[in-house]
Amino acid sequence: MENPSSNSTDPQIPIDPNSNFNPKTPSKTNNNNNNLIPGFNSYRPSPSRSIYSDRFIPSRTSSNFALFGLPLSPKSSNTEDSNNGYTSLLRTALFGPDSANVVNPVTPEKGVRGNGRNLKRPNCNIFRYKTETRQRLDSLLPFEFDDQIRGVSTSPVKVPRKVPKSPYKVLDAPALQDDFYLNLVDWSSQNVLAVGLGSSVYLWHASNCKVVKLCDLENDDNVTSVGWAQRGTHLAVGTSNGKVQLWDASHGKMTRTMEGHRLRVGALSWSYSQLSSGSRDKSILQRDIRAQEDYVSKLSGHKSEVCGLKWSPDSRELASGGNDNRLFVWNNHSTQPILKYCEHTAAVKAIAWSPHLHGLLASGGGTADRCIRFWNTTTNTHLSCMDTGSQVCNLVWSKNANELVSTHGYSQNQIILWRYPAMTKIATLTGHTYRVLYLAISPDGQMIVTGAGDETLRFWNVFPSPKSQNTESEIGASSFGRTQIR
Repeated sequence: MENPSSNSTDPQIPIDPNSNFNPKTPSKTNNNNNNLIPGFNSYRPSPSRSIYSDRFIPSRTSSNFALFGLPLSPKSSNTEDSNNGYTSLLRTALFGPDSANVVNPVTPEKGVRGNGRNLKRPNCNIFRYKTETRQRLDSLLPFEFDDQIRGVSTSPVKVPRKVPKSPYKVLDAPALQDDFYLNLVDWSSQNVLAVGLGSSVYLWHASNCKVVKLCDLENDDNVTSVGWAQRGTHLAVGTSNGKVQLWDASHGKMTRTMEGHRLRVGALSWSYSQLSSGSRDKSILQRDIRAQEDYVSKLSGHKSEVCGLKWSPDSRELASGGNDNRLFVWNNHSTQPILKYCEHTAAVKAIAWSPHLHGLLASGGGTADRCIRFWNTTTNTHLSCMDTGSQVCNLVWSKNANELVSTHGYSQNQIILWRYPAMTKIATLTGHTYRVLYLAISPDGQMIVTGAGDETLRFWNVFPSPKSQNTESEIGASSFGRTQIR
């Protein structure tokens, strides 16, 4: 019969008749202080038996609630069999009859059971709710963010793009002239590179690295400029005797020769069927290849050789630079410049229109100037100036990002990748031993090729790829190494 004053819900432990039970030993259910037997403190219980006193202390040694992730509740030793049976039935109902050999999981606090064996917790979360979260990129960095500690949301840290410091391909280009005022390299929309070497023009097919000689000039004439039409099928070739030849590159045939200049043609620029040519005779000729005449208009304004020529992306404005340190902007309806910029203090060969912002024009000056200047031709304003420390030979904008590349001559012969408008340097590339006079960009907008008086062409991977295209270039990894273009 249970003692009504007992707070324990455990049944009485049956007495083994073979055990040495002392009747003077206080029982578990006798919790009355008046029934304490003198000499109780001197009693030495068996180490294999649990000690019970008038104060209820729960014993959870036989509990096994870790399977459900529940807190432990007190149980007596004689209910362990029923608890194990219930657990076995529940496991069979949940996981099938083959789950009998599954080891019971243990709580994190009890990695070691009473017998001293280490039990490993199985990888399961039965009836346990767990929220799976994704860590932010900046939380993985080895430093803390004060804004996060203050509860202010911050944007993920933008990892700087890694630009290879070495060219992925080098071509030997014998007889590539070391002349600041010439433009001897251009890359077509059909992924074909045209290079003027002495009196010859060579075509390098980037898709298969095949080299083809397009033409040889006669009568001691030399190639002074090359320029592809937008479709990439026709190539204009400027010569030292003032003529412009038009070649069908796909068939290897010259379709037309156009005259009009008295001296060498150092700059060419296409606008659909309209071809502009700049010469050492200080003039610019506008040619329509559909017309029978050699040229349809003549632009005059420069006081020295025209060495830079570029049409805007919308074909509405033509920018020209000369050895007179002048930068002019023309339109289709006037033979006089509509804008004149005189801030440069050296020859202006490097000219580039931004493909991202209408009317944004960049120009670079020669050895005495060394500056890259930015202009807004829509508002006729000078935006900014950056002193590069070296002669600026060429400029080209990225098609896929608001970045641009400049190539330089005296005195460092470097290639610089800039981020606009902050004009922070992303990378500085070196390798040429002479002035980097020639520059062209691949049709996918990722690669550039540079040429120098050291008679080499170097290919660089500098710009990011378009988000909608594959990151791999059409050139492929098979083009690594150094070969000759002729």
